[in-house]
Amino acid sequence: MHDTATTTLDLAVAKMQSDADARFGFYERVLESEMFMILEDEVVKDVARPLVLDTSDCAVALIFDTEERLAEFAGEPVPYLALSGRKIVAMLAQNGIGLGVNLGCVSETVLPVEIVNWLAENLGSKDSIEQEKPVEISAPFNVPEALIKALDQKLANMSGVVSVAYLVAVEYETGSKSHMLALVDVTPDAQNGVAEAMSEALLFSGIEAGHLDITFLLAGDASVSRFVKVGLAFEIPELILPKMPEITAPGMDPDKPPKLR
Repeated sequence: MHDTATTTLDLAVAKMQSDADARFGFYERVLESEMFMILEDEVVKDVARPLVLDTSDCAVALIFDTEERLAEFAGEPVPYLALSGRKIVAMLAQNGIGLGVNLGCVSETVLPVEIVNWLAENLGSKDSIEQEKPVEISAPFNVPEALIKALDQKLANMSGVVSVAYLVAVEYETGSKSHMLALVDVTPDAQNGVAEAMSEALLFSGIEAGHLDITFLLAGDASVSRFVKVGLAFEIPELILPKMPEITAPGMDPDKPPKLR
């Protein structure tokens, strides 16, 4: 079997084979990755019909993490669609279709219908964007290490979107208590996507019945100091864009005069 270079999905499957709990990491990689899905025919009027293959477990749509793997499996040119795994899961949910991931490759995995539906149902539902202001903010306590690690990994990829984040324990006027993640300097159009990513961090940390409130703050807000004082800070790497070289016309640099021939 000819295969392409090792991918993040290959590594996730290898880890899952020795650690059952690592399946959450594999699900996360599938959702975050750009996947290539084989279609029955070309997209017409924005309607895409995935090619469905019947297996001994269930009917599955076929997705691959590289175009090369898709081409090798198909053996001939076929129509396909490139989407994030997250969007593919949302598309297939509640349609009785599972996912055949990288069939014919080292990371070949079948996600049954139940898993596809579970992923779709849980994404975005494990946290809430909190509007009510807490009456008390304190240091986080008894936070599972798995959740801290999952949040750290998600936030590390948000350079230029989030400047810093703080995890705290909160109590509201109703007496209810929770943990809250305060995200600083997130533009309004990015807030839903960021909240969804934090939800995934909670979901794939493997914590049962977990809950995490989300709030968005500006660096200049007076309340930020309260989070800074007691919160667990997640530093986000600074986004450094490559410096474009300055282009000058020949002979314009005084230190490099043109040569006469």
